[in-house]
Amino acid sequence: MSTNFSGWDCHAHLFGPYAQYPLAADRSYTPPEAAEVQYAALLDKLQLGHGVLVHPSAYADDLSLLLDTLARRPAWRGVIVTTAVQKLDLTPLRSNGIRASRFSHRSGAGGNFAGSASFDDLRQLAPALADAGLHAELWTDCRSLPDIADELLTLPVPVVIDHMGGFDPSAGVDDPGFKTLLLLLESGRVWVKLCAYRNFLGRDDQEALAPLFQQAMLKANPQRLLWGSDWPHLRVTPEPNTSGLKDAFVRWTGDQALVRQVLELNPAALYE
Repeated sequence: MSTNFSGWDCHAHLFGPYAQYPLAADRSYTPPEAAEVQYAALLDKLQLGHGVLVHPSAYADDLSLLLDTLARRPAWRGVIVTTAVQKLDLTPLRSNGIRASRFSHRSGAGGNFAGSASFDDLRQLAPALADAGLHAELWTDCRSLPDIADELLTLPVPVVIDHMGGFDPSAGVDDPGFKTLLLLLESGRVWVKLCAYRNFLGRDDQEALAPLFQQAMLKANPQRLLWGSDWPHLRVTPEPNTSGLKDAFVRWTGDQALVRQVLELNPAALYE
């Protein structure tokens, strides 16, 4: 793929330096530092000009790292994550580079991390987000989607679903939850981030299976897909090669026009 500094990485996190930006005392994980300068170098390596920083729940309600970084990086955008969003004045956030607030609705024993905003928070805050020109991002999974799909379509804001809806590759493309994800895409009200590798952790058949899921989403609605690196790949061992993840997306997509649609046109419409 040729150099495309108009392209976007739509999902990354920053941590530290901790001497200046300490983590919250009440947190679910303690990551190594992942600095702004490292991420800027990664974007150059990926030949992308724009990044979207998702505020980590490990910082709880302290948005200072995110807001300070965006003030220095006008080509980047941000997604807040806070349980105190009801107390925030949302009005100035867009002018500070913020484009969304993130919520979590995950099944299983792990549930949501400490510091996460819930789906109930999204229900309450969606009108205020809409008034502020922000959208919602949702970390969920295909086991949970059928129960909330109808409600997602009635919210007054667009919704971006992270990590390809957390589908289970073992369930296949005919799984009811995955089919729900495709129907949401087809609606045009919901966007999906193509961050696939976490769905395939521990599997040896990623190269064979991942394109099937990606192609299903491309067929459902290529104008509502985004690509995200998920750097710095928290709690994943061995850490994936981020350039390899982008190369795999390009290879599996197999069409230069679609690659440009996902890497450049779609995120520009949502985040600029």
